[in-house]
Amino acid sequence: MDPMKADLIRFNFERDGLHRHLGGGLPKGTLTIISGTVGSGKSAILQRLTYGFLLHHYSTTIISTELTTKGFLDQMDSLDYPTKKYLMDGTLKFVPVFPIIGKARQRKDFMSRLKSTRGLYETDVIAVDTFSALVMSDIDESRSLEMISFFKKITGRNKAIILTVDPSDLPPSIVSPFRSVADILIELKTEVVEGSMEHVMYITRFSHATGPVSNAVGFRIEPRAGFIVDITSVA
Repeated sequence: MDPMKADLIRFNFERDGLHRHLGGGLPKGTLTIISGTVGSGKSAILQRLTYGFLLHHYSTTIISTELTTKGFLDQMDSLDYPTKKYLMDGTLKFVPVFPIIGKARQRKDFMSRLKSTRGLYETDVIAVDTFSALVMSDIDESRSLEMISFFKKITGRNKAIILTVDPSDLPPSIVSPFRSVADILIELKTEVVEGSMEHVMYITRFSHATGPVSNAVGFRIEPRAGFIVDITSVA
């Protein structure tokens, strides 16, 4: 095997060919940020990546601020990304947040919990969806730098971390440091064109790529089909 390819966490899934636009896989030891507002497709892209990781036998932890475990499994099934067997055999760890604290309760001290909870960082990939919603009541500029330093220690162990972020949740002074240190930065934009919603993934940064990386990828999300590359969305 090519040693460069051995350093990739693969998510190939021929149904959509997304890997061909993103360097063939995520380099190990990287921090990825997927940034976009509500409805831009952050969670759907993370779900697609997660299914790809699992298909290629990479253990994955997802910390979710939005879904229960059942809600997550139902969502994955609706996209034709069957995931239950991976949850059952331990390849996938799903950690729901809001069922524990309730949607109305402020999310305090979750930064400390993220850093101290044993077992979260044993898998090949660790994802937080949505990171900004999780820490918005618990973060300032100093603590954001502490969190970045912690994440860098984890990626230094050849783990991959993926954070979905809604920039409207946090002030620019908090978001900017995370954007600056991200090895991979994907920004999502949504526009209404002739009455239909068009989604575009802009790959602003992709460090250590071992294959071609597109500048922009149009996409749509469809029931029973999941993520679909839409070549008509990008001029």
